Amino acid sequence: MKKRLCGAAAVLGVLVTAGALPSQASSLAAQPTRHALPLGPADLTETRTTTTLQPGVTLTRIVRGGGETTDSALHWTVEVSIPGGETSPDPDAPPTTLKDRASADELATELRAKGFEARAEQVSTPRTADYVGGPLGWRVRVGTFDSQSAATAERTRLRSAGHTGSAVYTGWDGDTDARGPWHIDVLTIDPHKFRGRLDASYGPDLENRETTSDLSTAAGATAAVNAGFFVLDPKAGAPGDPAGVGVYDGRLLSEPVAGRPGLVLHDNGRRTQVTRLTWRGRVSAGASSLPLNGVNRVPGLIRNCGGTPGDIPTSLPLHDATCTNPDELITFTPEYGDTTPPGHGVEAVLDARDRVVELRSPRGGTLPPGGSSVQATGRRVADLTALAHTGDRLRITTTLLDERGHRVQPTPKTDILNAGPELVRDGRLHVTPATDGMVHPDDPSWYYGWVHKRNPRTLAGVDAAGRTVLVTADGRSTESLGLSIGESAEVAKSLGLRDAANLDGGGSTTMVTGGTVINDPSDAAGERPVGDALLILPRRQHH
Repeated sequence: MKKRLCGAAAVLGVLVTAGALPSQASSLAAQPTRHALPLGPADLTETRTTTTLQPGVTLTRIVRGGGETTDSALHWTVEVSIPGGETSPDPDAPPTTLKDRASADELATELRAKGFEARAEQVSTPRTADYVGGPLGWRVRVGTFDSQSAATAERTRLRSAGHTGSAVYTGWDGDTDARGPWHIDVLTIDPHKFRGRLDASYGPDLENRETTSDLSTAAGATAAVNAGFFVLDPKAGAPGDPAGVGVYDGRLLSEPVAGRPGLVLHDNGRRTQVTRLTWRGRVSAGASSLPLNGVNRVPGLIRNCGGTPGDIPTSLPLHDATCTNPDELITFTPEYGDTTPPGHGVEAVLDARDRVVELRSPRGGTLPPGGSSVQATGRRVADLTALAHTGDRLRITTTLLDERGHRVQPTPKTDILNAGPELVRDGRLHVTPATDGMVHPDDPSWYYGWVHKRNPRTLAGVDAAGRTVLVTADGRSTESLGLSIGESAEVAKSLGLRDAANLDGGGSTTMVTGGTVINDPSDAAGERPVGDALLILPRRQHH
């Protein structure tokens, strides 16, 4: 059962009753599309339905394409993993979606000899602000099918013949002539009328995951969207931990991925901005101090990389990768969770007055009420042991810096969420996958799947009037194709955003109003638990 309110009634421009969004719809009207989304051919039907959720907050639901404009050229196929093969520059390389032409041709020839309708296709990607684009590589596809079930059956037959692959819909390829459909939801917060609060929530503790709808319901939010990137796999750290900057109520609880964008928000909905951030952290005792490597994360595991020199394989951002470093100094705050991460090393445990009450080894365990800790691993163990002694007062300081090197000083009414890549800057397209670690050296297949192809997306930014705009686009279905990163930027610009960045997407993309998920999350299991969410709260009642 789909939870969206954009079926035939919206496509035909029929007004939906106010009861469609319980207890929220104060006004509802079908909007003409003077500035249609730049998706597909110009002749596509596009309908927008706008609802006022609370003073200063509107929801606009956009349906583009579909219906009578269904694209007969789109179909299901099977994308086959390409092994190294005799002609490959690296015959021992693992199978991937994209390879060189010789390897793709070799596989296609082999598959045709086994009775499969195989073809090799070149994939080229558009230029961005920091990436030259052009040919990414060659893919091999088998068959043309009217249904997912038929493509899945062919994939099963391929597996029996010793090959791996996946059933895919060609509407997800990113071709500009696709006719949709697209389903996009837009929340707009007008600070001149807004009297509620914008707030980011990570739930009861930082290290666990909750669904966007649970976070929304717990706070009594009018509306919510999923927010930043986070650790998903326990092998990459603590699931739920932000994989990049996380400032909540003015407190830095997760350090930036060096130089990547952060979405800066304030309770009153004013002065929202996208800015690139770095940080410095130190732990001091008297006149002596040591540099910190991180805040509230498992020592040695740096999700999305962008840490400190010595990280392997890089200290630059590398998205969806986990860099490592055996020698780290990490601080933990009370917000982290019930217990700090266990393992080899030493941990200075501090009480609420920042006094060292214990040096424990191995590290890991509970913290005193209101207390904190500093964990050291590898060569940093001797450093911390020399600095911290029972009874000493340790001072932990963290400083955020913007892209100009100026100090960022969040107030208790400020939240900052990690994002990337940048999409729009100063009203112009400014897409930065290379800077933000989405170009993986020697792995064009990753870029192909994450940046080039259409996926569900969550975007955020601010327009020229100072309004905060939050966008979700459904994807990975035939009912909504999703957006490539380039299309995400085009959509953000067409919605009037002056500055915009990409938030976590894919199966995380979720929009909630009135406690109900109104979009169609793409995970087979339904709504995905996430690291944090951005909440629009009603005006506080004063008693």
